[in-house]
Amino acid sequence: MNYSYNGKTIVHGSDTELTLENAFDYCRQIAKHHAKTFYLATLFLPKPQRNPIFAMYALLRTVDDLVDTAEDKLTSGSLSQNELNGMMKDWKVRLEECYQGRHHNDPIMMAWHATLQEHAIPMELPLDLMDGVSMDIEFKPFETFDDLYVYCYKVASVVGLMCSEIFGYSDKKALDHAIELGIAMQLTNILRDIGEDIDRGRIYLPLEDLERFSYSRREFMQKTMNDNFRDLIRFQIERARSYYRASEKGIPMLEQQSRFAVLVSSENYSNILKTIENNGYDVFSQRAYRSLYQKLSTIPYIWYRSRVMSS
Repeated sequence: MNYSYNGKTIVHGSDTELTLENAFDYCRQIAKHHAKTFYLATLFLPKPQRNPIFAMYALLRTVDDLVDTAEDKLTSGSLSQNELNGMMKDWKVRLEECYQGRHHNDPIMMAWHATLQEHAIPMELPLDLMDGVSMDIEFKPFETFDDLYVYCYKVASVVGLMCSEIFGYSDKKALDHAIELGIAMQLTNILRDIGEDIDRGRIYLPLEDLERFSYSRREFMQKTMNDNFRDLIRFQIERARSYYRASEKGIPMLEQQSRFAVLVSSENYSNILKTIENNGYDVFSQRAYRSLYQKLSTIPYIWYRSRVMSS
């Protein structure tokens, strides 16, 4: 049985009924194709945790792809708002049925249903993510950081909350720190993608911060590099780092076998901020990128930190 994702056949099998093993492999290949830093971190998880994480990523990726495709079709006029609402409703029905034990031989829903048998992940978390990514369809700039925080929570922190249920934790305060790590990572994404988002006509930074640093929306959309802009980005980088620092308190609260993978993900994501600094804060013409070598070179340091946390 073959399954296609984004036009590529990524699971190969016979014409027999879909197996759970193939379903998890399908999810793994989606993660490997789309999320290089995330996928690297999962390799340091034990297999009983790895498969559920792949299932979670694939589930959330389908939501993101659904919204991205719908956004393009709405712009071109090939999709109406009513049709989009129907697509959203259909996905929510499929999710509800999955939570009720029906997955209709869909590899992602099959893998997610198996994950739910082992981990108590509330349905409102993937639903929150759908609400978050839907905010991109009728995009409105964020006036304040509080407004942006809600968006970051829905598109990133809920992922951390789901991961926490899979990883296991000794203290529920770990969930607060998972939220902080999600905020930090999404703020990093926003800084990394500024140039691309401008090309789409969007500003994700809070408008109150542009005003604080006397940097106009017009300058932003024209990709004007000046001292005010550099001060603005320095401020955003420090805000993101403050969330990374706060989130670290939750790592010792996770089950020991999960800590290293979380540290790998956090460290490599936060290093994107260093790359932005090394690029002279030019996020207009350069997309901050960490090579595989750079990611792997952090492993000894991360391993040492994980040992210190465990001692």
